[in-house]
Amino acid sequence: MTATGPVHGTWEPAPAARWEDAFLSGNGHHGALVFGDPNDDRVIVTQHTLVRPNGGEHARPPRLAAELAATQDRLLAGDLKAAESLTDGRPLQWVQPFHPAFQIRLRGPQSRAGGYRRTVDFGTGEVAAATAEWTSRLFVSRADDVIVQRVTAPALDVALDHRLPGVPSGLGIGHGALRTPEGAVLSLRARYPGSDRAYTGVTFVAVTGGSTELVPPGVRVAGADSVLLLTRVRRHTGELDVTAEARRLREILEDAPSYETLLARHLETHRTAYTRVTLDLAADPAERALPGSELLKRPRSAALLERLFAAGRYHLLSSSGLNPPRLTGLWTGEWNTAWSGAFTNDANLNLQTASAPAADLPEVTAALAALIRRQSHDWRENARTVFGARGMVAPAHTDGESGLSYHFSREYPLHLWTAGADWLLKPLVDHDEIRGARDPRTAALLAQVAVFYEDFLTRTDADGHLVVVPSYSPENRPANGSWGAVNAAMDLSAARHALRTAADYHPGPDADRWRALADRLPPHRINAAGALAEWARPGLDDTYDHRHLSHLYGVWPLDEITPYDTPELAAAAHRALELRGAENDSAHGHLHHALVAARLRDGERVAAALGRVLDGDFFHASLMSAHYPNRDVYNADAAHTLPGVLIEALVQSAPDRLVLLPAPPTALGRGRLTGIRTRFGAELDLSWTPGGTRAVLKPHRTLRVDLWTSSGTQPLDLVAGEDRVLALGTW
Repeated sequence: MTATGPVHGTWEPAPAARWEDAFLSGNGHHGALVFGDPNDDRVIVTQHTLVRPNGGEHARPPRLAAELAATQDRLLAGDLKAAESLTDGRPLQWVQPFHPAFQIRLRGPQSRAGGYRRTVDFGTGEVAAATAEWTSRLFVSRADDVIVQRVTAPALDVALDHRLPGVPSGLGIGHGALRTPEGAVLSLRARYPGSDRAYTGVTFVAVTGGSTELVPPGVRVAGADSVLLLTRVRRHTGELDVTAEARRLREILEDAPSYETLLARHLETHRTAYTRVTLDLAADPAERALPGSELLKRPRSAALLERLFAAGRYHLLSSSGLNPPRLTGLWTGEWNTAWSGAFTNDANLNLQTASAPAADLPEVTAALAALIRRQSHDWRENARTVFGARGMVAPAHTDGESGLSYHFSREYPLHLWTAGADWLLKPLVDHDEIRGARDPRTAALLAQVAVFYEDFLTRTDADGHLVVVPSYSPENRPANGSWGAVNAAMDLSAARHALRTAADYHPGPDADRWRALADRLPPHRINAAGALAEWARPGLDDTYDHRHLSHLYGVWPLDEITPYDTPELAAAAHRALELRGAENDSAHGHLHHALVAARLRDGERVAAALGRVLDGDFFHASLMSAHYPNRDVYNADAAHTLPGVLIEALVQSAPDRLVLLPAPPTALGRGRLTGIRTRFGAELDLSWTPGGTRAVLKPHRTLRVDLWTSSGTQPLDLVAGEDRVLALGTW
């Protein structure tokens, strides 16, 4: 890390006292939270598949298709509470909660040596800590899917310890320790209470020099030059063959026999992905040199925004692989993870992954696509069972195993929400636009969503418009109605977008039918306050003090409402944003507000929303974030979403449009953003100062787009393979 440019890492002068402050590493499968204590170091191990059975593995969506028509009749007749009875009466059931596996305990002799420093390098994924007589280096390998740690210490006791906050008392634990020529193999098997499911962690201990002895449940090493640990976790039924797993770890070490060679293999993929996009805000070098905990005390610092941008990209990449990020990314230090540590699809996962296409992280988009494709059969069951329809309906919550809609209640009728599939597929569509080719797997998913709307959109109003009924605007309700209503703005925007996008992917008779269906949906409504109404149905009044901005889905992430194409609707959306309250100060609400404001070219509102997060003490020393102010409830929303906010404030693109500096907060007075990908197939480097703006476009396709700046609009012709340099005036 250097203070002469943006700092691609962070550091602290003391070990982490709380797991929330532990530095993070991950490869999208395994995660590690590293405390960095030379006397009693702890590495909490996580893995994306670790969810605790709670009955959710057997839960099904409610069978409501036979009752749907009668409920629709009542809603359309004016019964504002009719949807409350569209349930099978079950109590709220959470999805299977995400939990940690165990901690690797590394106890050494009490050290008073000075010079302590712990660091995390975003470019390598390495977490390190050191004193004069002790060092630790760790990363989670993308090449070998294993946690790699090397320790040097005069003496060391190593053990696997399941005792973490909230661990179930009935968890069946079995330890194993075996001497090997290299050192030892340690294992920990945990069987969930009342279940045939379990998980097993195996650590291969390779010792260079010194002596090794078994000290159950672990191993003691003395006088060694270094100790290398390889750790992997498997979730399984029955018993795991620990011997076979240890053999696989040994084979990794035989193929790459040192920490450095293992790291080099990992860097081929990690470093390449991380360094594609950078943000330089010309920050004060002295502030760039500060530890993260000190920098967080300077919420107006450009150095802080640089580091949070870098950390957000690093954590988003590190938590994406087998799955996209959970509510906690890939990390947690306790079993009672808030909201089950689920994938929450009605804002949180969507916000966290939204920057991936523009920020050139196809690894994140691929992880999201993989989750969707694995669960698509469950989405089809949701459509059949709840709505009696073909096609697919996404759940609002998933644990990563089941994609079935069974998490709902009277106050949160999430089983009635139909817009989720369109929102989850939006980054996949953006990715296809960037690369200029349509993935047939995405095309197939879009067709399934369109088929659902064919079956579901059968009711019409007095004007002949189709009606979305029942309709739900997460997680709000009309001021004069119930949670399940009619024609939520989000549902209308999602249905239109899904049908038209599916038509674009499937030219022919299907496309004609789907476009005709989209054209029959009602327009948005502007209410008496001049704001875009959250429910287009006349007579449904808005509830403004709410953390979600579902009704502005047409502004962001869609391009349905823009200042360029639909200025009257954009003005109404802006009025709705002005009237919106923050409710409980959730981080995702503030940053969602900032993203919408950026699309509406309101830099002051972007700055205010960012300020509420930066002033609200939302970030831990690890630079992972919290859900509420004062670092309350560990949560990745702010950490992963903030880079997307800064990108949207500086550059926006559509297949036929480029917008430069649409809403830069005044704090971003000068800077350089490199490596951005546009939806018309060009890479973009952007630099700006109070004296002018310079953009370099590297197009992969030949086309014309509209260029929008503060000076107005002009056509821009691009030729594939020819860089285009734009020198613009002040902004």
